[in-house]
Amino acid sequence: MHAFDVLGDPVRRRILELLVDGEEAAGDITAVIAREFGISQPAVSQHLRVLREHGFASVRADGTRRMYAVAPDGLRQAHTWLSPFERFWTGPLSALGTELARGKRAARIAASGGDAAHHPSDSTHTTPQDEE
Repeated sequence: MHAFDVLGDPVRRRILELLVDGEEAAGDITAVIAREFGISQPAVSQHLRVLREHGFASVRADGTRRMYAVAPDGLRQAHTWLSPFERFWTGPLSALGTELARGKRAARIAASGGDAAHHPSDSTHTTPQDEE
């Protein structure tokens, strides 16, 4: 099964979201998934098994509980496959970041009542020495 076959299922994606901040007990995962998706404990167990078998989740015993965590292998496979396509969003995201920074700067200047051309934090600010 390819990484995107695993990630294509909304239940498995949600399980990974639950695990992104650290380990979770299988019972806690099951409670959330059963509530959100209306599926049974055995169905959740099957999704957890798929995530384990394909390198997206790891499990360890903690007494009678099974603790799940994100495992990097499956995510690495997805990242590797996506890498050639990153150029389609890296540039636009950088441009968006620049525009957001400009907007914040303009709002800051407007709030202080200053003029953008003479604001001290403006990288284009010139000093009398620059004009000589």
